[in-house]
Amino acid sequence: MQDPKVSGSPNTSLQEFDLIFFGGTGDLAMRKLLPALYNRFRDSQHTQGWRIIGVARQDMSRDDYLNLVNEHCRQFIPHGEFDAVAWTAFTAHLEYLKLDGLLADDYAELARRLQHSTDRVRVFYLSTAASLFAQICQNLSAAGLVTPQTRVVLEKPLGRDRASSFEINEAVGKIFEERQIFRIDHYLGKETVQNLIALRFGNSIFEPLWRRSNIQDVQITIAETVGVEGRGEYYDRYGALRDMVQNHLLQLLCILAMEPPSSIDPDAVRDEKLKVLRALKPITMDAIKTKTVRGQYRAGAIDGKAVPGYLNEDGIPADSSTETFVAIKAELENWRWSGVPFYLRTGKRMQERVAEIVINFRPVPHAILPVSASEGNRLVIRLQPDEEVMLYLMVKVPGAEMKVRPVDLNLDFKQEFKTRQWDAYERLLMDAILGKLTLFMRRDELDAAWRWIDPIRDGWDALGEPPKGYAAGTWGPTAASTLITRDGFTWREDGYQ
Repeated sequence: MQDPKVSGSPNTSLQEFDLIFFGGTGDLAMRKLLPALYNRFRDSQHTQGWRIIGVARQDMSRDDYLNLVNEHCRQFIPHGEFDAVAWTAFTAHLEYLKLDGLLADDYAELARRLQHSTDRVRVFYLSTAASLFAQICQNLSAAGLVTPQTRVVLEKPLGRDRASSFEINEAVGKIFEERQIFRIDHYLGKETVQNLIALRFGNSIFEPLWRRSNIQDVQITIAETVGVEGRGEYYDRYGALRDMVQNHLLQLLCILAMEPPSSIDPDAVRDEKLKVLRALKPITMDAIKTKTVRGQYRAGAIDGKAVPGYLNEDGIPADSSTETFVAIKAELENWRWSGVPFYLRTGKRMQERVAEIVINFRPVPHAILPVSASEGNRLVIRLQPDEEVMLYLMVKVPGAEMKVRPVDLNLDFKQEFKTRQWDAYERLLMDAILGKLTLFMRRDELDAAWRWIDPIRDGWDALGEPPKGYAAGTWGPTAASTLITRDGFTWREDGYQ
């Protein structure tokens, strides 16, 4: 069978695939995965070959499942993008199967449903606890459900440390070839992350500037205003370091700092990302206090509304020392970036919801204009809440005097392209169906990320100090400001409104 094709046009079509969601009644499926598939279905011309099966342990009929989907999914589809006719047609492709992923006998019915479609693309999306991945894959294999056209999508975080990640990858790797394994990080599917690659490698003006001689520091921030959102038991087992830094922030750092790949082919790109991870300077025990900060939010207010502290959230032990905030000074030991600090920061219950990369260029070598030393050229790549790229240049303020100030050249994707942007999961689901691996993590990448993360976690445990408190609705512990001001810099925290 010929592979289905996909393009960037709104009329993209996908044909002949089975997509099976383990955890099909869960929050991720309802909030992200099914709405993303609906968007692609609505904008596709040929959808007769689509089949989507939700798998979970709940005992319910297909009608019960469709009612659940109608109740929980539609609220995550913007009103202007909802089409009742398209929704009805989309839900006609949904099925449900009661299945316990750990019980081998439960797979017989799934095998029966899929027995006549062995030549179709088959994607198993494991939206479950990572501890279940190995057993699910083994049961899929034992039931004869793994074909050459099969892919498996693994949600993050893949393990809690390097050792557990290795065990999971070993078990999954015995069932699936590496080309069939899609380790997902939804940040890599965001339009602005794709544009970071385009900015770097599609414009000759940036390459001479993209190095230590011109860049002063880099800041990567992912700030959330929400708390644990009913996921307290899960979150308390992982914390911000494992949940956000090990994947999202390090992947953004990789794309930002990697050398130009020989092509856009998956392994060419991932080879260069791996080099970045291996170039990260280890944070040893004697540097834990000066190069890392861990925090935990206390009671405060978000948008004028009082919110509880982390220890008062549902599912959180009263003596929990899990961090909800992390700031790290990372350094790369290579020729391009030696001496340039990369400041990573993420937290819950922060003052604003924002995800962005800030590249601060070095000041002019000899200032002849009256400008503050803190002002200068800056490139800001924002991923949320709006996706845009801003280049700040110094310009003269109109008037008789020679006064200058920074002004941004703003590329707003909504304004520029006038089309609906693909959701990150929408793009990544399509890439998984098509077998396109560029935006997914390779096993050696994941191992290198854990190799750098684990000593930080071990260092915190060895210190035995509790996370530093910060009030909900602020930018985190004061120690995070000290971490960067110690080097003479400040976090970018203006212009978010």
